[in-house]
Amino acid sequence: MTSPSAHSAHAASPFVGTDVCEEAGLQLPAGADRVFFDDDLWDFTDVIGLPVQMPLSARRFDFATIESPDWRLVAKELVMAILAPRHPVVAPLPRAYRTALHLWTCAGRLAELSRFFRWLDARGVTSLGQVNTECCEAYLWHRRYVLDENGTVVGSQSPATRRAAAMIPVDLVNYRELFTADQPAADLIPWGGATPSAVAEMPNGRDENKTQPVEDGVLQPMLAAALYLLTAFSPHAITLAEQMREADRLGARKSRNIRRAEGRKKDRAQDPEPKITALLAEHRQTIDPLTLLPDHHVTERITKGWSKHDPLVNISLDLLARRAGFSHFSPRWLPALRGPLEETLALVGAEREFGRNAVAVTVAAGDTTVPWTSPLHRQQAVALVGIVRTAAVIVLAAASGMRSGELMELEVDCRRSEEPAPGLIRYRLVSKVVKGQGLGGIVDEWVVIEPAYRAAELIERLHPAPAEEASLLGRFAFDVRYRWFRNWVNSEAGARLGLAPIPDGLVNLRRLRRTLALEMAYRPGGVLATKIHLKHIVVATTEGYSSRPGGAQAELLAEVNKLEGDRNLNLVLAEFHNYQQGVLPSGPGARSLTEFFAGIDAKLEPKAAAAPKTQRSDRDVLNLLTKRAKTLHLGPANYCWFTDPSRALCLKLAGTPTADRPLVGMCDSARCPQATHHPCHRPVWAEHAERTEIFLGQLGTTRKAERTRLQTDYDRALRVVAEIDAANTTDEESA
Repeated sequence: MTSPSAHSAHAASPFVGTDVCEEAGLQLPAGADRVFFDDDLWDFTDVIGLPVQMPLSARRFDFATIESPDWRLVAKELVMAILAPRHPVVAPLPRAYRTALHLWTCAGRLAELSRFFRWLDARGVTSLGQVNTECCEAYLWHRRYVLDENGTVVGSQSPATRRAAAMIPVDLVNYRELFTADQPAADLIPWGGATPSAVAEMPNGRDENKTQPVEDGVLQPMLAAALYLLTAFSPHAITLAEQMREADRLGARKSRNIRRAEGRKKDRAQDPEPKITALLAEHRQTIDPLTLLPDHHVTERITKGWSKHDPLVNISLDLLARRAGFSHFSPRWLPALRGPLEETLALVGAEREFGRNAVAVTVAAGDTTVPWTSPLHRQQAVALVGIVRTAAVIVLAAASGMRSGELMELEVDCRRSEEPAPGLIRYRLVSKVVKGQGLGGIVDEWVVIEPAYRAAELIERLHPAPAEEASLLGRFAFDVRYRWFRNWVNSEAGARLGLAPIPDGLVNLRRLRRTLALEMAYRPGGVLATKIHLKHIVVATTEGYSSRPGGAQAELLAEVNKLEGDRNLNLVLAEFHNYQQGVLPSGPGARSLTEFFAGIDAKLEPKAAAAPKTQRSDRDVLNLLTKRAKTLHLGPANYCWFTDPSRALCLKLAGTPTADRPLVGMCDSARCPQATHHPCHRPVWAEHAERTEIFLGQLGTTRKAERTRLQTDYDRALRVVAEIDAANTTDEESA
């Protein structure tokens, strides 16, 4: 412990001798080392309830990185104050935080505070009393930009980084009366009292989410490869992982659990030749190849004096010895065993240890089959299992919308399933919500679709030690794992399986969640829907919200609903502009929609406005269109304007005339009075007409009923295409 006598020139800190965890309300397991204020290293690694996502480096507060003893004490007092705001000397401070900050937040504050003190040292500042507004501005400028080794600006830091930098002078001023070793000047008011968020120009949260979705060109091959590995590789990857665990257990029994000295004594006491010769005879009888050494071990042998032309230079002799019951292969045995070894090698050959006689699988793009893997060394087998595991994580994240922290809180045996009706299975995953919650988080359940459930099952089966309550995924760096996954898909291994290469593009868990929300709201027929049944995801997310209205899926559904509302407004505005340019809708509901647009257009005319003000901006137009936008539902080949449930053809056919939403899957847009067709729907109808024409040409003369039905569909599709084309012709084009 650090003695407070180093600061004898100042008043003793009120926190001297304080148990930090006890004062801050942090729980430690029995027998764990306590954390005391006087220590220069506060180790919170064992604190109960810390999120799995929190790295170990953020759990250890190292104050020794601050050289000045006085500033080191200031840092301790500040961190102690924001951890324990109800302490008797902290609570009376007028600008102190009233709620304890999370340990992770405190770790970030300490890191920025240490950086600020180092910056002051470099400028020759020796006391906080010397810090003025110009100094605060200079530090913010220093942290605002990214500089190269020559001090040239090459980029800008994020608003969060700028806010963290602006927060330090503000905190030092707010807790000025608490510090016993050094204090800022009494008249220092950083940035004239503006908040750090305002100084850093932080987004206010009301603007559009800045997280971009994964690009379609990246999403399609990535998701296709992940789903292929999840379905085609699952049983084989599980078998491979079990083989590696068995090999590890064998090695542990024969070498790691036996002291090396005792192993040598045991090996000297036994004659190895009979056992190893018998094992070689078994290899010859079963035609089982000997095991090859990895290339780097072969290089080590050659460096130690083996001839590169020796037929045994690349054979794993230690593995052979362990299988025979010895801890290792002694070089003294080689002269006597060289003959049987070379004879066996000539007969059965040598191969890598894992993945031999691999089962054939169908390639991703075609009907041909290939072995699911080529033979692998152990490190290659570990890497391949990791690739399959990453594929499962991609599917789980893309199909569930879980945040990174929620994924990392999943535990072994987190899967739940129930069958509320015969043939109807509901899949759930149990995890914790940690964002915005206290230590320990809140237990929550996610209703997911079957691929996400199967992905969690595969991850559990690949777990090296699947004990109950063990972390399913642990803390992992998705960007690193995705980079390995992409490199593997783009390698010869992926090409052999017919996987399309994945182009460059940023992919992370936040972008996958954003992609899911946008696909559900904007593109029900987009890339994600072609790989995973999007309707099932929508239903699962809605059920998750209904089950736990305040849970994590409620936030995802709220984001989707907001995006869906924005989408509808943009679509209605675009169609209104089309109307103004003479591009009209078609279909049974076209007249009603056109009359509505005409009424809106009349309100925008200056002569029709009773007041001097006219409404011309898109915002004003959107205000007029908002009510109609709420009735818009997207069909696969039409827009449904669900203004009157009693007129909805789909509800009449289903016998549910009082429903509050249309049954888009039952829509017959060529007959429903609330359906319209627009230029964006023409390709769907044209493709349908083309396919129907092909089917008609393939029908035999005896299938009259089928021909009549298809002919009706074909004629209707052509009629819809013609109506869209006719409505799409502007006055200028007609002239």
